[in-house]
Amino acid sequence: MGKRETVAGHDLSLIVKAYDVRGVVPDQLDERDTEAIGAAFADFVGAPTVVVGYDMRPSSPALAAAFARGAAGRGVDVVDIGLASTDLLYFASGSLDVPGAMFTASHNPAKYNGIKMCKAGAAPIGQESGLVQIRQNAQATLDGAELPPAAGVDRAQTGTVTQRDMLQEYAAYLNKLVDLSGIRPLKVVVDAANGMGGHTVPTVFKGLPIEVVELYFELDGTFPNHEANPLDPKNLVDLQKAVVAHGADLGLAFDGDADRCFVVDERGEPVSPSTITALVAVRELAKHPGATVIHNLITSAAVPEIVREHGGVPVRTRVGHSFIKQEMASTGAVFGGEHSAHYYFQDFWKADTGMLAAMHVLAALGGQDKPLSELAAAYSRYAASGEINSEVADQAGRTAAVREAFGSRAGVTVDELDGLTVTGDGWWFNVRPSNTEPLLRLNVEAADAEAVAKLRDEVLAVIRA
Repeated sequence: MGKRETVAGHDLSLIVKAYDVRGVVPDQLDERDTEAIGAAFADFVGAPTVVVGYDMRPSSPALAAAFARGAAGRGVDVVDIGLASTDLLYFASGSLDVPGAMFTASHNPAKYNGIKMCKAGAAPIGQESGLVQIRQNAQATLDGAELPPAAGVDRAQTGTVTQRDMLQEYAAYLNKLVDLSGIRPLKVVVDAANGMGGHTVPTVFKGLPIEVVELYFELDGTFPNHEANPLDPKNLVDLQKAVVAHGADLGLAFDGDADRCFVVDERGEPVSPSTITALVAVRELAKHPGATVIHNLITSAAVPEIVREHGGVPVRTRVGHSFIKQEMASTGAVFGGEHSAHYYFQDFWKADTGMLAAMHVLAALGGQDKPLSELAAAYSRYAASGEINSEVADQAGRTAAVREAFGSRAGVTVDELDGLTVTGDGWWFNVRPSNTEPLLRLNVEAADAEAVAKLRDEVLAVIRA
């Protein structure tokens, strides 16, 4: 798609994604753009007050300030909470009951930035819930149009921008949800990847029986040590080595905006996010017997099995946080987990918070004497391939070929909730197209590693034929 420059600003259609805004600064996203988006956001939410936070990227403060100017120019008061993790912004939106905007590009390289927006109570704003309208109105402003006053808010005066540090309130709220004061002493290595975990972890864990070994806590949006993406195994290497070297009980790795958290055990071995989902689900079901738990379709089959065994109701969804949050709202679920290490909590406004998931793991580990590897084994039942990407020109055609090759086999079921899922006796696989790249994503699960490898190779042979 060619890049179209408007007279005053960029083509926002190139950077407004399914759930957020994400682009290269300043080539695709600059202060003019975020000021226009701030004004459009204020008009869309129709609230007298909004909250804004930002991560440690060099471009974040100026972009957030421009957004605040745009919102204030539409008569809206802005609460600027300054440096924040994305879940701290959700906390502010939820606890103040106002719409919010978080400036971050999560785990993307330093040249990127973006905006995650939500309605009051941390309710998500995506393509189907307002993001298109915000983009269109912001683009109109950039193209020189004069937007009429929005209904519902007095636009006669410019709004105010006030600073408010909410980190202490956030930490207190999390510690109220998961009380770690009585656990056995634990040594924890935390890799903040020079991201916002370095800002939030010291305050959340302060005064608890937790000895924190800090890796890369200096806030640095150029990511000098490694990418802030814990799902990529190469970014866990330093954490794994440090856990073993320090004789720690576990390790935690946060992504750039610290809304995702990845766990490694005392041996330095990664603990699957599906295992964490099952562990946290059991803890939440103990508090809320018979409740619903959401899981996406590429989490382990162990998750719905364990939820049912503990009296809960598992609900399977598509991949993506908007689908999880939508299902949580419609079912009243207490918890939701994704295999991407996003964890959603009813008592955190249905929003995702890696920190709260990590605290549940610490509570479970510190409430008994077993090492994490042994504790986690109770929630891990099958072998998995992890996500395997294949570049293909014809996503639909290759998916159809996979369906033809496997769908007619005896005892096999097929569904298309999200891509193609094929389930047999003791195994399943899912093939999904990427929304943004010419890729097919394959996930395989089976009884053991040998069965996974065999099935993986069979499916890839069809995909890559």
